[in-house]
Amino acid sequence: MPTLLVTGGAGFIGANFVLQARKAKWANIINLDKLTYASNLQNLAELQDDVHYHFVQGNINNFELVSYLLDQYHPDAVINFAAETHVDRSILSPENFIQTNVVGTFQLLEASKAYWQKLTSPKQENFRFLHISTDEVYGSLNPTDPAFREDTPYAPNSPYAASKAGADHLVRSYYHTYNLPTLTTNCSNNYGPLQFPEKLIPLTILNALNGKPLPIYGDGQNIRDWLYVSDHCDAIYQVLREGNIGETYNIGGLNEQTNLVVVEKICSILDELAPKENFQHSSLITFIKDRPGHDRRYAIDCSKISETLGWKPKENFDSGLLKTVQWYLNNSAWVESVCTGTYQNWIKQNYETR
Repeated sequence: MPTLLVTGGAGFIGANFVLQARKAKWANIINLDKLTYASNLQNLAELQDDVHYHFVQGNINNFELVSYLLDQYHPDAVINFAAETHVDRSILSPENFIQTNVVGTFQLLEASKAYWQKLTSPKQENFRFLHISTDEVYGSLNPTDPAFREDTPYAPNSPYAASKAGADHLVRSYYHTYNLPTLTTNCSNNYGPLQFPEKLIPLTILNALNGKPLPIYGDGQNIRDWLYVSDHCDAIYQVLREGNIGETYNIGGLNEQTNLVVVEKICSILDELAPKENFQHSSLITFIKDRPGHDRRYAIDCSKISETLGWKPKENFDSGLLKTVQWYLNNSAWVESVCTGTYQNWIKQNYETR
């Protein structure tokens, strides 16, 4: 099996990828994660006795540590999931996003370049640096605009999106300047098991179960394309194996939904799976002041990865959402472990003042 250095592998998407990679025996995994608030080693508890999985706590900004891991484990690829990802947090604390998403990606590229340049053929030819990015770098769409393509001009509208755009540009530059064999994927909104409950879907599930208001920004008509996380992980692996170096691949779920519809669907599922007498969860829906610079619509055209690599999402939104809600209902211990006082303070800071 090949060996992968995965950064940010204790977070939501990274952990799902690591679990799928080990279950399917795609690769040996070296997982480097700083363990921020959104990371959780419980996500990977089932791998504690797996001799083909190694966890290292550390920061991608640490050039010396990354270089050591590359020299120690001789990975065949680096997959960079490590990122600050929540738009609301980027509005309040943008510096963290610049440090991790821009400077961190730069340090990771520098260490990977130095490692790759020392490799001998054919290992050098087979090495890949795969950077995981977002559709938010493309900006916002009007209702009738065509979906984002790989050649859509960048127009980021939040500090988060700008930091990811900066990272994407750095990755591109290392391919064109140094010939480092890079790949970039830009995905739509992910959802599924293990997602930290600051994002819309898990926040709605947990608030609804606890009888708390379900906050919806503005008029609730902001549209997102929703991608089930295991479909995303399959796509990442496909790009890693067969993607053309230097190229970008958009990964979408082909599931455009308004935020209001998403929340209403979650409420309907909970009415069936966790019913309360004479009560509908949708009665908790609360419209709050919109966040600054809130993009109106995202949509991904994923025809490139479909036509060239043969990937398509397996889950539609209804099937994926049902699985997601069921997972949160079945994993109350995980939920309790992440909903700490710090988390509660953040929810209060971000929502109760609107």
